[in-house]
Amino acid sequence: MKTFKSDNTASVHPEIMEAIIKANEEHAIPYGDDPITKEAVEKIKALFSRPCEVSLVLNGTGANIIGLSTLLKSYEAVICVDTAHINVDECGAFERYTGAKLLTVPHINGKLVPAEIDKFLLDMGNEHHNQPKVISISQITELGTLYTTEEIKTLADYAHSHGLLLHVDGARIANGAVALGVSLDEMIGKTDVDVLSFGGAKNGMMYGEAIVSFDRTTSDSLKYVRKQGMQLMSKMRYISAQYIALLEGELYLRNARKANDAMSKLYEEIKDIEALAFMNIPYGNMMFVKMPQIWIDKLLTTFYFYQMTWEEDGGMIRLVTSFDTSLEEVENLIKAIKELSQNS
Repeated sequence: MKTFKSDNTASVHPEIMEAIIKANEEHAIPYGDDPITKEAVEKIKALFSRPCEVSLVLNGTGANIIGLSTLLKSYEAVICVDTAHINVDECGAFERYTGAKLLTVPHINGKLVPAEIDKFLLDMGNEHHNQPKVISISQITELGTLYTTEEIKTLADYAHSHGLLLHVDGARIANGAVALGVSLDEMIGKTDVDVLSFGGAKNGMMYGEAIVSFDRTTSDSLKYVRKQGMQLMSKMRYISAQYIALLEGELYLRNARKANDAMSKLYEEIKDIEALAFMNIPYGNMMFVKMPQIWIDKLLTTFYFYQMTWEEDGGMIRLVTSFDTSLEEVENLIKAIKELSQNS
């Protein structure tokens, strides 16, 4: 059964599966010293006009925590919105592994704005308080909204003018690039982001993420922190082969475009139904919509998705499309929602 629950439930793209099988034909030097990994790293570096270092890891939490930990001392802190994945969905991994602290601010449509950071700068130099060091944002945000390239650049400039660094959790970075119509270099490289978690698992890979570090003062530590953080895979070529396939022919953008287009069709077909209330316009592949609870209960007998809130007048659900979400599946959901509307 295919679902609208998460792009983590999606299948592996056939081209990526083929690359894994091909990588399995021979033995290879372990721990990333193999030709496949070297090729993958060079392909990722080639996406950006700025020099960078690349480390491949197993999962998104690993990418975020290892990437951030290279930038921090234990008495320092990361500023993020209250809905950030590192704050809500990583089981305290950041605090446990780094010993540092998360300083959260209220989100504005899922996004962080510089004005919310100012209050923490008052503690800089005060030995009684964790010292702000990194600003972390997600692109696409956890609420499905998008930072423009101008907003990312503004945050990077703000960070650097105050001695801070900017990290981007890019679990859905390809969806963001497609939605904005820009390259990863325009969004990340040319906006002066310091560290990017470049997601693969939500975009057609079986597993694996990449840490891309542009910060020359800390990027040399990536390989040591990755090993210490239990993210150095012995048979690295199986992650690397996937990234080669993902980047060749811009498969990562094609996959993201299919997911975004599926969500766009869904939204356009149901946006005018009076009983529905949308949290935001879904520019990427995630939609948050409030509907009567009886509708949710009926839809859940056929479709699979997250219900985020329960209220007297209905609940908020999250719908996510993937590269393998078919037109038929979208049309079936549209039809079901319209039938509920007509029968209410």
